[in-house]
Amino acid sequence: MRGLPPGIWALGLVSMFMDISSELIHSLLPVFMAAVLGASMTTIGIIEGVGEAAAACAKVFSGAVSDFFRKRKLLVGLGYGLAALTKPLFPLADSIHWVFAGRFIDRIGKGIRGAPRDALVADLAPPERRGAAFGLRQSLDSTGAFVGPLLALAFMAWLANDIRLVLWVAVVPAFIAVLVLIFAVHEPRRSEPNDSSPKRLTLRDARRLPAPYWLIVLLGGVFTLARFSEAFLVLRASDVGLDLGWVPLVLIVMNVVYTASAFPAGLAADRLRSRRMLLAGLIQLIAADLLLAVAASPITAFAGIACWGLHLGFTQGLFAKLVADVAPVELRGTAFGIFNLVNGGALLMASVIAGGLWGAFGAPVTFLVGASFAALAAGGLSVFGRMA
Repeated sequence: MRGLPPGIWALGLVSMFMDISSELIHSLLPVFMAAVLGASMTTIGIIEGVGEAAAACAKVFSGAVSDFFRKRKLLVGLGYGLAALTKPLFPLADSIHWVFAGRFIDRIGKGIRGAPRDALVADLAPPERRGAAFGLRQSLDSTGAFVGPLLALAFMAWLANDIRLVLWVAVVPAFIAVLVLIFAVHEPRRSEPNDSSPKRLTLRDARRLPAPYWLIVLLGGVFTLARFSEAFLVLRASDVGLDLGWVPLVLIVMNVVYTASAFPAGLAADRLRSRRMLLAGLIQLIAADLLLAVAASPITAFAGIACWGLHLGFTQGLFAKLVADVAPVELRGTAFGIFNLVNGGALLMASVIAGGLWGAFGAPVTFLVGASFAALAAGGLSVFGRMA
């Protein structure tokens, strides 16, 4: 962790506090939608998928805008601020339409901040430490992602499983995240572009992105098809007998493993071949899907959930590093935006497919199809290996 600028730590803390808020909500929301509001599995899949797709669409435009104006922090702040303002919508919801609106707007905020934030990390980090920088930010982010459900677990016990009241707790860390961003994150100074450099950028400049970048985008899209929304992990654990009060434990387990593996994986990504790291992540995802497919008790489900967190730790920071390594600095925001757009579209497809399969054929088939997509992505590594 030595040699990383304070701004990387500050961005990691911002991610951590916002994830405490978001994951506190997310750990309870699938059950809230199904048990309290009466939503079907297909509806839940559509809500989750559309929300993530909206985030992806916002990312591609915010990334290009951050390149256009050569400013990142303003857009990052707008995204986090918008997400914070949506948090009260969830405890206030009296119909699935409120949840849809809150989830949609929250994901728009995530989309606005995502690509500029990743580009800002790349701007702040020394090139030889990018893997560690993305790993640290991801590790702090996933720390928040298990602290949030842990708080949900504690408050559900304290407040006698009053989901609405527990959802109000999520408002506080969301606004703390915005304050940390405002006061602790500073954009690095940039040298003015020379006369031959483009002063204004458009999406057509994406044609200047190199061929290895598009291979990374393609592989990332196929990879994402294999991992639908974590809402289905929560529903699967509940499906095999986990009591309502213990439902937040699903995301706690997943994110503890994610947190523990993300930074070491980032360090390894600075030293090992990317192809090996991605293949290891895919093997972990296949194991997760198979365990969740055959699960007949919470113990087996939690084993699959732990493997799911491990695959996230191995791959999410690595993909960010790969994009930063191959994208020209003046197109870095655009590159992250396009990458996230493709992945958001894939996540929309995956979540809708998962909801439909679950409703028609049950949970085991849903996770077996996920394992099949992961195996397809592993085959795609033969192409990726030529540039890794």
